[in-house]
Amino acid sequence: MGVDEENYYGKHGTPQKYDPTFKGPIHDRGCTDIICCILLLIAILGYVIVGVVAWTHGDPRKVIYPTDSRGQFCGQLGTPNENKPFLFYFNIMKCASPLVLLEFQCPTKQICVNKCPDRYLTYLKVRTQLTKDFEYYKQFCVPEFNNQQKSVPEVLRDGDCPAMITPSKPLARRCLPAINTKKGVIMVGNETTFDDGWGQTKRNVTELVEGAKKANVVLEARQLAMKIFEDYTVSWYWIIIGLVIALVISFIFIVLLRFLAGIMIWVMIVLVILVLGYGIFHCYMEYARLKGEAGSDVSLKDLGFQTDLHVYLHLKQTWLAFMIILCIIEVIIILLLIFLRKRILIAIALIKEASRAVGHIMMSLVFPLCTFFLVCLCIAYWASTAVFLSTSNEAVYKVFNESNCDYAGQTCIPETFNMTNITKQCPDARCLFAFYGGETAYHKYLIVFQIYNAFMFFWLANFVIALGQVTLAGAFASYYWAFKKPDDMPAFPLFSSFGRALRYHTGSLAFGSLILAIVQIIRVLLEYLDHRLKAAENKFAKFLLTCLKCCFWCLEKFIKFLNRNAYIMIAIYGTNFCTSAKNAFFLLMRNIIRVAVLDKVTDFLLFLGKLLIVGSVGILAFFFFTQRIKLVQDTAPPLNYYWVPILTVIVGSYLIAHGFFSVYAMCVDTLFLCFLEDLERNDGSSEKPYFMSSDLKKLLNKTNKGHSDA
Repeated sequence: MGVDEENYYGKHGTPQKYDPTFKGPIHDRGCTDIICCILLLIAILGYVIVGVVAWTHGDPRKVIYPTDSRGQFCGQLGTPNENKPFLFYFNIMKCASPLVLLEFQCPTKQICVNKCPDRYLTYLKVRTQLTKDFEYYKQFCVPEFNNQQKSVPEVLRDGDCPAMITPSKPLARRCLPAINTKKGVIMVGNETTFDDGWGQTKRNVTELVEGAKKANVVLEARQLAMKIFEDYTVSWYWIIIGLVIALVISFIFIVLLRFLAGIMIWVMIVLVILVLGYGIFHCYMEYARLKGEAGSDVSLKDLGFQTDLHVYLHLKQTWLAFMIILCIIEVIIILLLIFLRKRILIAIALIKEASRAVGHIMMSLVFPLCTFFLVCLCIAYWASTAVFLSTSNEAVYKVFNESNCDYAGQTCIPETFNMTNITKQCPDARCLFAFYGGETAYHKYLIVFQIYNAFMFFWLANFVIALGQVTLAGAFASYYWAFKKPDDMPAFPLFSSFGRALRYHTGSLAFGSLILAIVQIIRVLLEYLDHRLKAAENKFAKFLLTCLKCCFWCLEKFIKFLNRNAYIMIAIYGTNFCTSAKNAFFLLMRNIIRVAVLDKVTDFLLFLGKLLIVGSVGILAFFFFTQRIKLVQDTAPPLNYYWVPILTVIVGSYLIAHGFFSVYAMCVDTLFLCFLEDLERNDGSSEKPYFMSSDLKKLLNKTNKGHSDA
C-alpha cells in the first residue's frame, strides 16, 4: 500500500487524526459526550411519563364532539346524547359578543339535538296560538322541560326553551342559520327580518349574520375543501403515476451521474435554461392572448383574495408577474454560470467522486426512508401527546349574564346554581359550561407539559436527523479514506457507520441536537409572544420582538450549518461534539474561498438537478391535467381546480428529488471536508500520501511520490 495503514487507518474504518508532534494516531475511537447521552435517556424517560399521564387524563372526544352547556358530548355513543349529534344555540346572536373570544364559549344556553330546525317559529307564537308546532318546538327545549303550565315569560327567563328557532344547517356538528343571498339581499329562509320571540319589533337578518359570520368563513373553507377532496378522489391515481415518474427520473438521474457526471451536469444546466426560457415564452404568449379580453385588465389588488384561483389566470397582470419572476431567475442563473465557469470543473470532479461513492454504497439512497420513518414516529408521539394534554382538563362552569352583575365570570356548579344567592341578585344570570380547565397541580402545570412536549419533539427530531447525517458521513468517509477504492472499504460501510454512531457518539448527537432544540423552542415562544402582542400599541416592544426573531432565525441557520459539519468530523475522527465543531469551523475558515466557491457551486448544481426534475414533471402534469395533450386529452379527469393535482405532483416530486439529492449533498459535503483534510495533512510523500481520487489530483496538479494513483 505504501503507507502504514494501521498507523493511519483505524480499526473502525476511519482515518486517525495526526498530531503535529506525534506521527501516530491519537487514540482509538471511544464514547463521547456521555453526560449528554445520560441526559437524553432521562429526558426520554420523563417524556414517556408525561405521555402516560396525558393519555390517562386526556379525552380526545373533546376535540371531535361539540359540548352542550353542561359539558356533555353531542352524539357520543353510550351517553344520553347518543342520538343527538348536533349542537343548537338558544340565541346565536350572542355569539357575536366579545365573550366568545375571551372565554371560547358562546354566552347562551346550548343543547344537543337530533336535527337542526328547518322552520322559523317563536315560543310565544306556538304557546299562544296552540298550534301543532309545539311538539316540534319542544325538541329544542332543555330535556327536563315538562312543565307546560309555566308562563311564557317564566320559561324564557329560566332558559327552558329558546325564544325562537330559525332554519339552520349543520356545520361542524353545530346548527347555524341557513344564510343565503338572493339578488344581493341576505336572507334566512325566505325572510329578511324576524321576530326575536321577546315581543320586540322586527329585527334584521344581518344580526343573525353577525352572530354566525365566523361560521360563514368556515363554511366557505369547507366548500373549498370539499371541492379539493373531490378533485383528489378522481385524480389520485394520476397523481401517483406522476410521483412514480418523478421517482424513476430521480433514480435514472442518479445512475447517469455515476457514469456521465460531467456531461449530465452541462446538459442539466442547458436544460434548466431552456425550461425557464420556455416558461418565459409561455407566460408572454398568455399575456399577449389576454390583450383586449374583457376583464383581463383588472389588477390583482382590486381583485383581492379569491378562493377560486383559476380566476387569477384570466388576468394579464398575473402572467406578467410570472414572466418577470422567471426572467429574473434566468438572468441570475446565467450570470452565476458565467462568473463561476472555471470552478465548475472542480465541482464536477467532486460530484463524480460522490457518484462513485454512492455507486459503491447504493443502500445510502434508501437510508433516508429510515430517517423519515423515525421522524414520523416523533411527530406522531408529539401530536398525540399534545392532543391528550389539551383535552385532559375538567369541565369548568362560569356565570354568564347580559346585565351588570358582580358574580359575572365566577365559577359555579350547575346542579346547585338555582339555590344560590346569585340568581336572586342577578335574575338573568346563567351557569354555563365555559371551557375545560382545572384547579389541581396537574392542570396548573399543563402549559409547562405542553412546552416540554414541544421541546422534546424538537430534540428527538433533530437527534434522528443527526443520526442519519452521521451515518451517511461515516459511510462516505470510509470510501474517501480507502487508499485502494473500493478494496479497502469495510464490507458493509453504511451499517458499520450506523453502529459506530449509536455505540460511540449518541451523546455527541444528543449534544448537537439539544443546542438546536433550545434555539427552536425559543423561536416558538417568540412567535407566541408576537401573536399575543399583535393587538398591543407598543411599537418598541414589536420592534424588539422582530429583532429577536430575526436574530434567532439566523442563529438557527448557523447552528444547523455548524452541526452538519461537526457531525462529519465526528464520523471521521470520533472526537466529541465541541472538538469536532471547532475543528470543522476552523478548517472551513482556513479554506473559506474553496467553501464559498466549490462547495456552494456543487450545492447550486444539485439544486439545478432538483429544479430540472420538478420542472419537467410539473410541466408534464400541467399539460395533462389541463387536457392540452391531444393523445390523452379524453383520459384526463374532470376537475374543479386543475391546480390541485398539479401542485400535489410538484410538491411530491420535489420531496422525492430532495430525498435522493440530500444523500448526494451529504456525500459531497463529507468528501469536501475529507478533501480539505487530505490537502492539509498530507503532502504526497510515502509517509503521507494523498487519498483523493486521480481526477482531483490531476486538477490540482498533485501526485503521490513513489505510488501509483489509486
